[in-house]
Amino acid sequence: MDRPLILVTNDDGITAPGIKALVAVAREIGEVVVVAPDSPQSGKGHAVTLTDPLRLKKRKVFEGIEAYECTGTPVDCVKLAVNVILKDRKVDLCVSGINHGANDSINILYSGTMSAAMEASLEGIDSIGFSYLDHSYNADFSVCQEVAKKCMHFVLEKGIQNAKLINVNIPFVPLEDLKGIKICRQAEGRWKEEFVEGEDPRGGTYYWLTGKFIVQEEMDDTDVWALQNGFASVVPSWHDLTKYDAIDHLKALET
Repeated sequence: MDRPLILVTNDDGITAPGIKALVAVAREIGEVVVVAPDSPQSGKGHAVTLTDPLRLKKRKVFEGIEAYECTGTPVDCVKLAVNVILKDRKVDLCVSGINHGANDSINILYSGTMSAAMEASLEGIDSIGFSYLDHSYNADFSVCQEVAKKCMHFVLEKGIQNAKLINVNIPFVPLEDLKGIKICRQAEGRWKEEFVEGEDPRGGTYYWLTGKFIVQEEMDDTDVWALQNGFASVVPSWHDLTKYDAIDHLKALET
């Protein structure tokens, strides 16, 4: 039987350790093609490049793997992969990551990792975004690889019923301390943001974004709770941002 075709992308850049760890898992399962940014693109969300030309360059980053670096955003990478590099082929699965840092709760809206996976889901491709609660460049991704392998096999064999995208976050624990995988919903949370003000060498004022993430609920069915308690969280996600229980109230606006 033909091996499944797996598209691998990320937002940390094509040379990031996280994508190398993900490619190592994906190549055991299927044929892999990598299209990833040529530089870090964290926090880009679902941005697309409209005013500059995009460029692709073939890279020998992963031995025996067809790989391209892209000058654009993570979403650009997926668009070019689907419409240019693999335009005559069916992609069976898109995996994005492994992101250095979690993308739980509301962070999915800011995440380039998850936006790349979501873009693939919009193209009708079953997609998974993987993120690890460790920002270290030298992070040990072995626990993530075990979770990724299980999730990828499941999706390739059974699909994602009623959705095309799952958001997977892995806690910062040794493999032997991982309590398991928990299916969750996205927790309510927000960023309390601050801007550190400074002065550059030319006397101009600059602002550097910082802040603290605030969890607004403590329910044990959320992704935040799962991560805090040693579980990998799996949240089925979707692009429909409609708040359905507000529709009836707004009907009074209709004319």
